Order: sequence, then C-alpha cells, then structure tokens
Amino acid sequence: MTPYFHKEPVLTLEGVSMSYHGEIVLRDISAQVLNVVRPNMTQGQVVGFYGRSGIGKSVLCRIIAGLTPPATGTVRVGEEQRPVQAGDVGLVQQRYPLFNHRTLADNLLLAAARKHEPEAAKREVAAYLERFRLEQHGKKYPAQLSGGQRQRAAIAQQLLCSDHLILLDEPFSGLDVAMIDEVKKIILEVTTMDELNTVVIVSHDIATTTALSDTLWLMGYERDAAGQLLPGATISKDHQYDLAGMGLAWHPNVEAEPEFNRFVEMLKDEIRAA
Repeated sequence: MTPYFHKEPVLTLEGVSMSYHGEIVLRDISAQVLNVVRPNMTQGQVVGFYGRSGIGKSVLCRIIAGLTPPATGTVRVGEEQRPVQAGDVGLVQQRYPLFNHRTLADNLLLAAARKHEPEAAKREVAAYLERFRLEQHGKKYPAQLSGGQRQRAAIAQQLLCSDHLILLDEPFSGLDVAMIDEVKKIILEVTTMDELNTVVIVSHDIATTTALSDTLWLMGYERDAAGQLLPGATISKDHQYDLAGMGLAWHPNVEAEPEFNRFVEMLKDEIRAA
C-alpha cells in the first residue's frame, strides 16, 4: 500500500439539508475531505461523487460552491475552515462557459484579477497557460478552441479565481477514449500543482472516476427500521469510502486490478438498490 497520512480538513459538510416547496431534497449530510499527504511528493485530493440522476447532486454542488445556502447545516472550506462563500470553490460545468467576445488569455485574466493585483494576475495567467499547454492559444477566442482546449481553459479559469477547491460536473460526458485519457491527465496535473488542491468529480462514469479518486461519496436514500424510505438523499458514513485506505488509490493501471473491479461492481449494486 502506498504510504500516506491525513492532516487538516480542506472541506467539511456538517448537517447539510435542503428542501424545496416543502419537499426534503437533501437530509443531514455530513462529510469531510482531509488533506492527504504522501511523503516526498505534492499530492492533492480527488473525491468521486456518485448518485442516480435527479437525486440532488447538483443541489449539493451548488451548496458546496457557496451559490445556494442550505436550509440547515454548514459548509466550511480551506485550512481556516471558514464558512464557504461564492467564489471560494470553482465550478466547472459541462458547457465550459467562457466569454465569447474575449480571448482565452483575457478570460483567464478576468479570473486571476479576483485574487491578484494586475501584474501578479498577468504572471499567474502566463504560468497557467503554460502549465495547461495552452500558451499557443492565448490570443484565440473560445469559438476557435477545441473541446479539450476549452475544458482545460475552464479548469484553469476556476483554479485562478477560487481557493484550491473545484467541482467538475460530468467531465467525461460525451468524450471518446482519447479525450477521457486527456481529462484524466488534467485532473492528475491539477492535484499535483498544490498540496491543498482538491477536485470533486461529479460523474456517472463510475470506473473512471473511482480510478482517479482517493475518496468516494455515494449519495442515496436511507430506510427506517420498518424498511420505509426516508425523505431526502444523504451520504451516509457507510457510503463514504477511503479508497487510499483500501489500497485502491494512485495505481496507474488500477482499472485492470480484480479487487478494483469487484469494488466497482459492488458500487453498481449499491446504486441499483438505492
């Protein structure tokens, strides 16, 4: 097993619930992401987040991102574990929204200017263009970029204006095998840029996301003592998996390992049962 240990929390959900028009959508969600430390290397965190369509994943993402306040409970982020505010957490949506009338470099500069003084913002943008292999495309407009370039740009944009934590909404949806491999490389690159960088992947691609993650959340419904479904989806302690502790994290070819495939099949059974 790869040696590692946990330090301070970087994301905490405590008693988060949400209702709409009297209907409970999320119920008492408590979960925590800890800073994962691997000796002699920079290692961020990757959290895989699953749940059936319509169960409330998008609602929880907006709450984590500080865009929607929960009915009850709190979300805390960063080393200081301060209450989340809009802008603390980057949200990369499937459409990869960029301002079409601005060049790629200008889009990134707008994001960087939220955290840095003008000259520092320019330096940050130049560094991110290089790191994300976009330095040849800085003067292009979004319509001139490929899908993969737009996705890299959207991730860089959110990292520049947020505080180490980003949510990726269905990053593998509609991609071919080559593009999926490219996105996997991007995610790994992001997590090795800074010890505190944390990526939450919201996806229906169970195998790919699990292979990238060191922590896994499975959202579902619980039943009472009589076997009746309780209202509101949650992430129970039994459905929060420490993949690193299970020996399933950070393996280059983990998807070929029998133990990994048994675990993925178990997850599928859990999702069907939910």
